[in-house]
Amino acid sequence: MPSEYSLSDVLERLYQNKLALEAAVMELTLKVENQSTTDIGANVRGALHTIGENAGHIKQAWLS
Repeated sequence: MPSEYSLSDVLERLYQNKLALEAAVMELTLKVENQSTTDIGANVRGALHTIGENAGHIKQAWLS
């Protein structure tokens, strides 16, 4: 059965989901950091940076 969604559409939705999850996790990170738990905040920020870098590479690859 052929899919009604193209690979480009699916990748765009995945990218949008990544942005939404990143925003939600950042909100939680800010809450944690406000409670003086900066080491956890730094770890989360590092993970989000990696996710963002990877998402950027993926987006560039599918736009090529």
